[in-house]
Amino acid sequence: MHPILRSSLVFKAPSSSKSSHLYKTHPRHRFSSSTLTTPLSRYHHQSKPFKMPISTDSHLRTFFQSPKFAVVGASTNPAKYGYKVFAWYLAHSLPATPINPSGAPIEINGTSYPVVKSLDEIPDPAETSVSFITPPAVTLKSLKQAKELGVKCVFLQPGTFDDEVLEFAWGNFKSVLAGAEGDTRGGEGWCVLVDGERGLKGIGKL
Repeated sequence: MHPILRSSLVFKAPSSSKSSHLYKTHPRHRFSSSTLTTPLSRYHHQSKPFKMPISTDSHLRTFFQSPKFAVVGASTNPAKYGYKVFAWYLAHSLPATPINPSGAPIEINGTSYPVVKSLDEIPDPAETSVSFITPPAVTLKSLKQAKELGVKCVFLQPGTFDDEVLEFAWGNFKSVLAGAEGDTRGGEGWCVLVDGERGLKGIGKL
């Protein structure tokens, strides 16, 4: 230890006998430079790195047990996954609400479907499983809103998350589908278009 640091850590009682009793402590509690031979960093809280769980078919079945669904990032463009995922829900006769800040209706097979602008506009969010097709920053913001609304299950399509998003999702929702590990059959990770039917079959909805 540097001499200056050592000297600054030694407590000296005043010479006055009247106040010296204020500095007398039990031997077990006395403090001197010798007690700092251990590096100070050892006394700082060492947080453990977050160990990311792995999505499984059990999470998939839980997700599809919900009576209602919503698609954050639903798109009017048939070439985009926001359109394809919403269309998948409709093709499997699942009640799904498309969500996009633009509010532009989505037309599929000649039918126009109204779009809500935010998660807080969907009915019964606590009974709704939500798919996300949004950039990570938007996903994180929407997940925080979903938590406040009582949403329990989320499906994060490939490209919608980063480590911060995954850590928040796993820490706040009952069921999370995300990532390239676990029981997914998709080459790029968990995807409703690839894994969805397996989940429906697992709970007898298909």
